[in-house]
This record gives sequence, structure tokens and C-alpha cells, in this order.
Amino acid sequence: MRLLTLGTAAGGGVPQWNCACPGCSGARAHPERRRSHDSLAVLGGDPHSWFLVNAGPDIAEHLEAHPGLRPGPGEERTPVVRVLLTDAELDHTIGLLRLREARHLEILATASVRRALRERLALDTVLTPYTTLTWHDLPQAGRSPAVIAGIEVSAVHLSTKRPRYAADAPENSDWVVAARLHDPHKGTTALYAPALAAWSEDFGKEAADADCVFVDGTFWDDEEPRRMGISARTSTGMGHLPVAGPHGTAAQLAALSARCLYTHFNNTNPLVDPSAPQHGVLAGQGLEVAQDGMVIEL
Repeated sequence: MRLLTLGTAAGGGVPQWNCACPGCSGARAHPERRRSHDSLAVLGGDPHSWFLVNAGPDIAEHLEAHPGLRPGPGEERTPVVRVLLTDAELDHTIGLLRLREARHLEILATASVRRALRERLALDTVLTPYTTLTWHDLPQAGRSPAVIAGIEVSAVHLSTKRPRYAADAPENSDWVVAARLHDPHKGTTALYAPALAAWSEDFGKEAADADCVFVDGTFWDDEEPRRMGISARTSTGMGHLPVAGPHGTAAQLAALSARCLYTHFNNTNPLVDPSAPQHGVLAGQGLEVAQDGMVIEL
């Protein structure tokens, strides 16, 4: 199983178009610091058989940037694009609109996410005039997994956090999930959780059994959103466990045997500056900061 980190930024990217915070200003001055919206490409045994985890607004550029994700030899068009969704947030789903040129678009999502996209955003109505759209259920971990490109996929339920456009929808536990990716041939497992509101017992068990874990790195500490003036709520109040501090995930990840990487960075997070001392703090705990375009072989 090969994992491509197509993007590693939270909603808005780095830099964010309407922001001049140190992270955004630094990325404008140093283009190598730019980060696109987080998304993951997963390749199985066949080099031309792949699928995506989340589809943000940069997805077309992501696909074009990697030759292995372009149409294969003898193909005029990519025959099918498969996308697994970890939630219904706009920064993880509006890229589906940019995939309308696909001959066939297959989407795996939990029931709550599927309903939100079909009923609140009318995704079927918008896309079906352009492409064939097929929805598949994303089974919960512990049940029979779905299989895409030879990889077994399932969902670890994380939280009831709903996107703003569906704030009045029922509080089901499947609104936000981690994608569990298992290669049955090699016996390796990856866990991808770009949004993590709480470190549940189920998530902890899955992380302990995984070979590679991607975790929400939106904010460095709990007070960052309030300190930077972007919200009246804390990081945990916004549905994102911070990296550091008493509520942070760093200590939990450092105790794992898996390779652990942070992703989904907000533009205010000091980790978007490669010279920030927080990088050394994480390195000292054996933890990594994911970068756009990384390739991980499992």
C-alpha cells in the first residue's frame, strides 16, 4: 500500500486568501511553505488502481501533480474516480464538484455524511447531469470492510461534529470518522484522522494496532484560535484536539509504535513555519509533520 499526502492544510489552505497572519505571510514570501487542502491518495498493488480520501478544492491540481494518478496508458480519460469521505465538511467535499468530468464517480461515506451531501448540498442534482454518480456505504470498523483497489476500508467513528450547513441535523456518531486502510496482502494498516475531537477508546485501540497514523494537527495548543482572534472558542471547542498541552494528542501518539504524522494544519499553527521550535518538540517525541507530496510505503 502506497500513501500519497496530496495536501496537508485545514480549510482555507496556507496561505488563506483573506489572511495576513504570520503563517500566511510567511507562505507568500516563501512558496515552499504553501500547503493545499488535506487529502490522501491510496494505491494498492496495481499502480493504476487508486482512490482518494477526501476531495478538497485543490483536488484537480493534486491529481495532475502525480503522474500515477493521471489516465493510464491507452486511456483517453480516467475511467472511474473513487473517493472515501471522513466527514461532510466543505474543505473535504467540494472537490467532488471539480471531479464532474469523471466518467464514473464513486463515493464511500457514512449515512450521516451521505444524507448531508445529497439533501443539504444537492450533490446528486448538481453532478448527475455531468457524470455517473454511485454512493456506497462506508462500514464501521469491526464489520465486513469495503474493498477498493485491493485495500480494505472501514470507518472508526469519532464524533457528532456536523458542518455548519447541517447544524440542525441529528447528532449521530458517524458524522466524523477516521479512515482505516488495511492491505490484506502485506498485513499493514494505516489510520487517517484529519479531524479528531476526542481520543476515544475505539480510536486508541485502532491507533495501537496501526502501522501508520495520521492525526488532526489543526491547532498547536487549545488557546490558539482565541489568541489569534479567529474564534471565541478553544481548539477543543471547535472540534479539534490540539497537538500540545494537557488536552493534546502528542503524548498519546508518542506512546504508539506506529509511524505518526500530523496533518490538517490551520494557517495559524506555528508548524506551518519550518523554522518554528515546535518542530523540534515533536521530533523529540518521535512524531512527524506531514508535508504535501509525501510518499509512504506500507
